[in-house]
Amino acid sequence: MSTATVAKPLSPPLGELSLPALMEQAGALQAAGQPAAAAQLYGRWVAESTSPLRHMACFNWGTALSAAGQQAEAEAAYRRALEFAPGFAPALLNLGHLQERRGETDAALATWAQVADAQPAAALDHRLHALNNSARLLETARRYPEAEALMRRSLETKAAQPDVVQHYVHIRQKQCAWPHDLPVGDVTPHQFLMGTSLLAMMGLSDDPALQLISAQRFVHERVPKPPAGPPLHAQVPARPEGADTRIRIGYLSGDLHTHAVGLLTAELFELHDRQRFEVWAFDWTPESQQPQRQRILKAIDQHVRLAGVDDATAARLIAQAGIDVLVDLQGLTSGARPAILGFRAAPVQVSYLGLPGTSALPGVDWMLADRFVMPPELLPFCSEKPIYLPHCYQVSDRQRVVGAPPQRSQYGLPEGAFVYCSFNNNHKFTAEMFSAWLRILRAVPGSVLWLLADNDTARANMLAAAAAAGVAAERLVFAPRVAPADYLARFPLADLVLDTFPYNAGTTASDALWMGTPILTRAGRTYISRMAGSLLHAVGLPDLVTDSLSEYERLAITLGCTPARVASCKRYLAEHARSSPLFDVPQIVRDIEAAFEDLALKARAARAAR
Repeated sequence: MSTATVAKPLSPPLGELSLPALMEQAGALQAAGQPAAAAQLYGRWVAESTSPLRHMACFNWGTALSAAGQQAEAEAAYRRALEFAPGFAPALLNLGHLQERRGETDAALATWAQVADAQPAAALDHRLHALNNSARLLETARRYPEAEALMRRSLETKAAQPDVVQHYVHIRQKQCAWPHDLPVGDVTPHQFLMGTSLLAMMGLSDDPALQLISAQRFVHERVPKPPAGPPLHAQVPARPEGADTRIRIGYLSGDLHTHAVGLLTAELFELHDRQRFEVWAFDWTPESQQPQRQRILKAIDQHVRLAGVDDATAARLIAQAGIDVLVDLQGLTSGARPAILGFRAAPVQVSYLGLPGTSALPGVDWMLADRFVMPPELLPFCSEKPIYLPHCYQVSDRQRVVGAPPQRSQYGLPEGAFVYCSFNNNHKFTAEMFSAWLRILRAVPGSVLWLLADNDTARANMLAAAAAAGVAAERLVFAPRVAPADYLARFPLADLVLDTFPYNAGTTASDALWMGTPILTRAGRTYISRMAGSLLHAVGLPDLVTDSLSEYERLAITLGCTPARVASCKRYLAEHARSSPLFDVPQIVRDIEAAFEDLALKARAARAAR
C-alpha cells in the first residue's frame, strides 16, 4: 500500500511580499540586533519587486545599512531611492547626514537645500529638519550670517521652536547683532525669553531669577530624571578596613585641555596634598598632545576616560572608585554630561568654575564661591549651597607661559594714546555696554578701544555702531587671535581693561591682573556678574569695582583722563599682585581641601552610623 506525499505550499517569492509585511520581518531582525540581516532582506526585496513603493524600501534599506556601519552602501541605497522617487525628502535628509559625517559640509548643505527649497514644498517636518540642520552646520562652520538667515526662515515657517529660538538669540550675540531678539515671524517676546539658553541669559541679564529659570527649564527639558531608589554611592561597599583612607576627589569634565577651565585648574591638580587626598579625573576631553592636556594628565593620580561611555556606566565607575567628593567642572555648558550627576555617584557633589552660576541640577548640592560672588541676597536663586572660600572663588595658574614683550606698533596701537581694551568673547558684548564704551572714547580725546573680533560680522557691526555714535573707525583696533603665550604678553600694551556686563571676565580678568594690567568692572546681582569684582578685591584694587553703569562710565573716563592714576595701579600690580591672596594658589588649594575634607568626613561618618 503506497503512502501519498502531501506537497507543502510554496512560499510566495520575496518580491511579491507587501511592503508592510517586509517591514515587519526586517523590524524583527533589527529588534534582534541583526541590522545587517535586515539590510540584506531589504536589498533582495528591492531587486525582486516591481512595487511602486520601492523608494520607501530603499530608504529603510539605507537606515539598516547605516545601523550596520555600512555607510557607503547606505548612501547607495538612498541614491537608489532617489532614482525611484526624485526629491524623496527622507532619503535626501539622511543622505545629507551621511555627507556631514564625512566632513562634506557643502555637499550636505546642497542636499538639504533640495528639501528646504523644494517646489511644491516638502512636508513641514521635513522642511524644518532641512533648514534647522543646515543652520546648525553653518553655525558650526562659523558661517554665522548664512546660519542666521536659515534660522529666520525656519522661525517664519513655525514660531514655536524653542531650540531654534535659542540658537537664533545666541548667534546674534556672537555677531554683536543687536538687539539679540530682533523680531522674526510670529515669535513672541515670551517665546524669546523662554527660548534663551542659560549661557545666553548670563550675557543678557543680571536678574538671578531669570538665570535660575533658564537653568531649571534646561534641566526639566534636557536632563533625564534621576533614577529612583537610593543614591548610587550608597549601593557600593564601603572601603574595607586597612584600605587607603585618603579622601578621593574626582573631577568631572570634558574641558581638561587648552580651555578656560583647563587653563585655570592645572596647578590645583598639582598642588593637592597627596598625603591626604587622591586626585581622580573622569573626563571625555578629546585626546591630544597639547602641552596643557599632558600637564593636566601628569597631575592626576587616577584617570578614567568616559568618552564613549554612557551616563549610567560612567556614574557606576565613579561610585566603584569610592569617590568622596565629585567636582563638576562643566555644569550646563557645551559638551556637559549633567545626567551623570543625577545618579549621585559620590556623597558630596560640588559645582566649580565651568558654570559661574546655578545649574539647578538635583545631583549638585554645593558650589565653591566666596562671599562677594555669592552674597546672601543671591542664595534664594541658587539650588546649590555655598562653600565659601576666604578670599576668592577662583583658583588660577602661576605657571602661565608668557611670550616676548611686543611693541604697540605690532598691533596697530598708537603710541601715546590711552588704550582701553576688552579681550572677552564677542557674545559677552551687549548694546548697553558697547554704547557706554563709545561714550567713554568720545570723552577721552585720542583714546582707542582694543578688541577681539571673533568673526567678520561682529567686527562690521561694531564698526557700524561706532559710526552711528560718531566715533571714527580707527579708534577701534581689532586684535587677532594669537597663541596663549602671545595673548598674555600683549596685555601690558593696554592701559585699562574694560570688563563686560552682565557676563564678567573670569579667566581673562585673571590673565590681565597677572600681567599687571588693571581692569574696571561693574558688579551686578548674579555670580557671573560679580566674578571680576571678586578678583579685584582679592588682588587689592576694590576701587575698580563699580555698582552701576553710570559709575562705571564715569570712572573709566576719569582714569582715561588721568593716566597717572592708571600708572599707579600698574605699579601696584607689578609690586604686589602676584603675592596677593588672588594668586596665593597654594593657600586657595588648602582652603578648598579643608572644605572638601570636612564634607567628606561628615559623609563617611553618616554612612558608618547607618
